[in-house]
Amino acid sequence: MALQTTTVAKDPQHPIDPAAGAVPQPEVSPDLMLVKQARAGDSGAFEQLVMQYERQIFRTALHITQNREDAEDITQDVFFKAFQKLNQFQGNSKFSTWLVRIAVNESLMRLRKRRSSKTVSIDQDVETDGGSIPRDFAEWRPNPEQNYSQAQLAEILRRTIAGLPPGFRTVFTLRDIENLSTEETAAALGLSVPAVKSRLLRARLQLRERLSRYFRRNEASE
Repeated sequence: MALQTTTVAKDPQHPIDPAAGAVPQPEVSPDLMLVKQARAGDSGAFEQLVMQYERQIFRTALHITQNREDAEDITQDVFFKAFQKLNQFQGNSKFSTWLVRIAVNESLMRLRKRRSSKTVSIDQDVETDGGSIPRDFAEWRPNPEQNYSQAQLAEILRRTIAGLPPGFRTVFTLRDIENLSTEETAAALGLSVPAVKSRLLRARLQLRERLSRYFRRNEASE
């Protein structure tokens, strides 16, 4: 008994696409390719990652520690540790976020070594010269740009940021200076997104209050 075979007629108007139904493969980011090459022993690939992110890591460490020498040492430590732990990078976040998290940990560890006084939870209200941090934004007097040059304002802002508690300063640095997203900041710090938003708000409130008080005090002395 002969076996019957069924053939599918080809429609010239609708040719069969051999790739139809194939699941598109996600694109591999350049950083992940470099990480893969570095894991395989390509030192040049890791050097390229260092060149891409060393300035960002240095800025992050400098903003947190407020010390250039510490920031330089931390930057070196970050990439040394990153190279040692390269196999631990799972690719669940951006490589830059992973580096920033190492930098934050190293920076805060450096601050803890530097300070032997008691620490206070950064989730508590911070006492300032004028009392507790206000819940509302302080009103600014005349536009500060009317009385100060850009260079003066930049220095005032730098000193004011330096005066923030380390936990607030870290969140503010990553979110508002380095322009990481809330999710990236949370991943870098090992915090929840709501915790990042809460600390960022407190940092901004305290920064605004300190700046406002600074300008009011200088106006009064004129």
